[in-house]
Amino acid sequence: MIILDTHIWLWLVNENPRLKGEKLEFIRKKESDGWGVSAISCWEVAKKVEKGKLDLGFSIEDWIVLATHYPGIRIIDLLPEISVESTKLPGEFHGDPADQIIVATARILNCTLVTCDNKILKYSEVHTV
Repeated sequence: MIILDTHIWLWLVNENPRLKGEKLEFIRKKESDGWGVSAISCWEVAKKVEKGKLDLGFSIEDWIVLATHYPGIRIIDLLPEISVESTKLPGEFHGDPADQIIVATARILNCTLVTCDNKILKYSEVHTV
């Protein structure tokens, strides 16, 4: 399984053309293994809609149902060990709690994290694509 960062999940479900090239090819190759999405990503999408930073074209409730049932997607619960790991990430990592949880999810599950977030890509303590 691979872990999809929130924006990658959004782009995949919405068929956004920003998801292309090597990242899209990697994601497609891993489809049979499953695509993990942290439960915090549901909250992140909902917050972006709430703040007017994201228009999904329909209600957040409908989008969440669609996106969580998208073929290959598996929502990863916020397990106690992920919660703790997010507060103890080794080295230097920025203070965004959602990013901390997503990185901790990938670390605890020993999965590659697919992201375009430069702050995460620069963090050497998680395997990224």
